[in-house]
Amino acid sequence: MPDYASDARIVMTLDAGGTNFVFSAMQANRPVVASFAMPSNADSLPRSLDTIIEGFERVKAQLPAPPVAISFAFPGPADYFHGIIVRPPNLVAYRDVALGPMLEDRFALPTFINNDGDLFACGEAASGFLPYVNGVLEKAGSPKRFRNLLGVTLGTGFGGGIVRGGELFVGDNSSSGEIWLSRQKGKLDTNVEEGASIRAVRRVYAERAGLRFEDAPEPRVIAEIADGLAPGDRAAALEAFRRMGEVAGDAIALAITLLDGLVVIGGGISGAHRHFLPAIVDEMNGAYTAPDGQRFRRLIPRAFNLEDPAQLAEFVRGETRELPVPGSSRTVRFDAMQRTGVGVSRLGTSEATAIGAYAFALNQLERRT
Repeated sequence: MPDYASDARIVMTLDAGGTNFVFSAMQANRPVVASFAMPSNADSLPRSLDTIIEGFERVKAQLPAPPVAISFAFPGPADYFHGIIVRPPNLVAYRDVALGPMLEDRFALPTFINNDGDLFACGEAASGFLPYVNGVLEKAGSPKRFRNLLGVTLGTGFGGGIVRGGELFVGDNSSSGEIWLSRQKGKLDTNVEEGASIRAVRRVYAERAGLRFEDAPEPRVIAEIADGLAPGDRAAALEAFRRMGEVAGDAIALAITLLDGLVVIGGGISGAHRHFLPAIVDEMNGAYTAPDGQRFRRLIPRAFNLEDPAQLAEFVRGETRELPVPGSSRTVRFDAMQRTGVGVSRLGTSEATAIGAYAFALNQLERRT
């Protein structure tokens, strides 16, 4: 995914939530107008569509130059390729609505819609975690480079997005990256989101601390308890995050068997990564047992916690050596360490999603020319 940090083109954006629609515009990876919110009117399609049109009209009136596209996140399920919103649970008025074509007709601009997990991954691939890791490798003189990225968000839900070879992988049904529908480790009749989300952290803390779920604090407070900075059951707090890391790590490991790339984590819980990232990486580095009792790794690449300085140093160092080319006097540099790295967003989830919307739109426009 190219980095458009110096691009002068402007793209109008929207962050669509069940309560509010937040409008803005991006230029060179930065907001070019101050964002503003308008009620989503989620229960009335005519009022909600009028809100979207009015919001983009207000944005357009403030721009220093004409925009080249509209690009934004909107909840699914949807046919994102054709801009059709199917039936998002928190925007009940939207049932088979051709939102993208409507905006293209109204504003005469190409309109691109994706989900927030996809755009988060796009942003981190364009200007965040992926170029950060490759920059560290380049500075160290390593021949290793990464091209693929799995972005996951841990918050109210457990979202995902896949960037493969610099392109967002959407899927034939606009359903790629739906990692939340993986099975939960230890509870195979339950999806992973119930074990890797805000409610999951609260639930485990409540169970371990002997509280009702309703009385469990939010993860931010549970993290403070785990750090010894707030009163509460510290053992329960540590276990709540460890268990979430184990569950998330199991799902991430399954995804990486197919994608084979880096993993970046965002979302509201990512600030507590010191408490769950080690468990994610330990799970990814786990093993299976063959019928004869022998153990073998569940992943071919070794996983590293890139927020741990020692692991980052080993990851960057790799196993580089010079190999002779048969029948020639020359040599080639080869890094024999097969590895993946897991770390947290370098942009912040909201900024990464906005940059992702911007990068996706410009990338699509360039592919059309």
